[in-house]
Amino acid sequence: MVELDEFDRRLLNRMQHGLPLVRHPWQALSVELEASEERIRQRLQELLDDGTLTRFGPMFDIEQLGGAFTLAAMRVPEEQFDTVTEQLNNIPAVAHNYQREHDYNMWFVLATATPEGITETIEHIEQLTGLTVLNLPKEKTYHVGLHFPL
Repeated sequence: MVELDEFDRRLLNRMQHGLPLVRHPWQALSVELEASEERIRQRLQELLDDGTLTRFGPMFDIEQLGGAFTLAAMRVPEEQFDTVTEQLNNIPAVAHNYQREHDYNMWFVLATATPEGITETIEHIEQLTGLTVLNLPKEKTYHVGLHFPL
């Protein structure tokens, strides 16, 4: 576990709200955080490299762009869990996956460029793993502003 200093906490708290929507976002952050643009970008890269951050990038409403996403789950035998995790991690459509203490113990999100891509990806996962995928498409969208103060 990486020890976060005061700068890291200010940086990560700020980045949870996204980059400023201005012509020069890094410059605006530089002024706001009283740090050079280079220091900000370098520290974000270090936090990605050491695993403190798992992702840094834009969030798109894939459905507005013609794509699709869904929540999915599988019952994975414990002795196969690491193998199946690695298999899923190598599929670009898998946004993230996580283990739960439940009969359906592996949950993941699929995001594809087309609605048909969801079906194709689920079929591919089932062929690859030999396991059945439970597809749980959303019924209604809720927008929740989520922030984890550090």
